[in-house]
Amino acid sequence: MKRPDFDNINDYDEFCKYYWYRDELINICKSHDLKSNGSKIELNEVIKAYFSGVKIHPERQMRKRCKPIVKELTLETGLLECGFTFGNRFRDFFSEQTGVNPFKFNVDMVESVKVVRESGDESFTLRDLLDIYYGRKVYAKYDKSALQWNKFVKDFFEDDVTNVCGERMKAAASLWKIVRESDLKKEYSRELFERYKDSI
Repeated sequence: MKRPDFDNINDYDEFCKYYWYRDELINICKSHDLKSNGSKIELNEVIKAYFSGVKIHPERQMRKRCKPIVKELTLETGLLECGFTFGNRFRDFFSEQTGVNPFKFNVDMVESVKVVRESGDESFTLRDLLDIYYGRKVYAKYDKSALQWNKFVKDFFEDDVTNVCGERMKAAASLWKIVRESDLKKEYSRELFERYKDSI
């Protein structure tokens, strides 16, 4: 079953049968005067509310007073207080704390920082962020369903039967397009490949 236009979908259950890129969700929300910023999970919640008759409108941007940025960082420093970014200053700080060089922020750290900023949680410290890195604490989880395409391609390439495809990446993309625009499960399988191999 081919994916219908959003305006021809009757309810949220039908909407969930299909895969939507974040950019598509943003455009849907904008075209219906709904809140259009946030993660895929947040945008899906806005659309779920829309189907239940509740319109979540865009938020008005409010100017925030700039606070002086803390010069010396400690684990007790508040994330908002120090003007946290994912730049070198904080990368170096976490590299010192963990002994990992180069240090990379994981997706749950990124999602947690986003939620802290949105909620204005002044109690959240750099120690809390370090605890998230080590898995000792959960504040906000990254929506891993956003990685469906990556997993699909990985599984496609790991299946030896796909070696018959001359340009495997193009073949994977063509097969993904079929899956994405249908109500099929959004994952690769050999049965799926066998079913559609002549059309990719």
